[in-house]
Amino acid sequence: MDNPLQLSLVNFKKDSYIIVEGKQNADYFYIIRQGKVRLSKEVQVVEEDESAILEPGDFFGVVSTMSAHSHIETAQAMTDVSLIQVHREQYGILIERNAPVAMKIIQGFSKKVRYLDEALTKLTFNNSAEIDSNHLFHVAEYYARQSKYNQAYYSYHQYITHCPGGSNVATAHDRMSKIKPYAKVVYLNGSNEEFNRVYPKDTMIFSEGQPGNELYILQKGTVKISKIVNDKEVLLAILKPGDIFGEMALIENKPRSASADANEDVTLLAVNRSNFQRMVTSQPQIIARLTTLLAERIWFIYKQLANTKLDNPTGRLYDALLLQIEKNRVAIKQGSGYTFQFGPKDLLNMVGLNATEGNGPLKELLANNSFKLIDNKLYVSDVMEIDKQAKYYKKMDRIALTRQNTKAQRF
Repeated sequence: MDNPLQLSLVNFKKDSYIIVEGKQNADYFYIIRQGKVRLSKEVQVVEEDESAILEPGDFFGVVSTMSAHSHIETAQAMTDVSLIQVHREQYGILIERNAPVAMKIIQGFSKKVRYLDEALTKLTFNNSAEIDSNHLFHVAEYYARQSKYNQAYYSYHQYITHCPGGSNVATAHDRMSKIKPYAKVVYLNGSNEEFNRVYPKDTMIFSEGQPGNELYILQKGTVKISKIVNDKEVLLAILKPGDIFGEMALIENKPRSASADANEDVTLLAVNRSNFQRMVTSQPQIIARLTTLLAERIWFIYKQLANTKLDNPTGRLYDALLLQIEKNRVAIKQGSGYTFQFGPKDLLNMVGLNATEGNGPLKELLANNSFKLIDNKLYVSDVMEIDKQAKYYKKMDRIALTRQNTKAQRF
């Protein structure tokens, strides 16, 4: 017997608050049936590319509901409104019955992720996230200078393949011949036959700037997502089994915006464009997982954007660590220890601080006796300390901002 799709209608009077930013228990999202709803954020960290006024047929609350995180926006009824309320657990059934709704949400989410990633890259690194296939040569050159020959060889090959008339093709061929004895690469040209693939540790799955026609479902091991910004490698994420990645290039048909490397030996499932279209209707659980993944990314980037607005650099480091704890759903309780999957250098890169800017704040953070380095990875003996410090620095920022505004009003 088919599972019933249980949707409910809810009504709100004009000026009522439907969801409130920062509140937990985001279990439902809403589709507007009648009336208008206004969305707002406590801190508008980036100019949104869509209207804040929603009308019948529009939906809201999907990001927080599908990511199971706190609300990232406030929704208030501009008129009396009638809404269709959808519980998180009903989403799989909804898209099974209505595949176009699923694709509309996924495509919208993918577009928002790319837009927000561009904004974050500009704010954090004073750089652009928009790249093309010519960028592959610069990625290869960076890795060659770092003696990361697996990644360099792979990226040179992709540059030659996708930019055969490029001005650096001869140089790329020469570089490849020199580093070939030291390079280990697999699936240089992809595969139309092998959907289950194994990538040895430190081999490249794809390079930023490379055209993409596959997404991947990680089955075993971990994958590092990074990008080259201002001639340094910035760690974006460490993915674990069950994660889906590489989907934006597939959905939007644009070059990869970041690189993916096997952080250890990994096994994954590769899904091409034609298989993906079939999955939308035949495997709604995979599409629900993809929606959840995109929702988590949007939530995470919003939080990263908010981090850029913090004035105190030490406060930004604490806030970035707290964000990692929230992202990984680590319980914040006193006396509970946690090991981050990165070290101090990666932490500075995450918030866009170079070694000179970050040396002082990093020393201040590591002077806290709750922290120590284990195998060059940050370890905190009490996650409650991170929560306490992050809130303290945010409070100090708000006090300083209030004083500035009061002083400005006097004059």
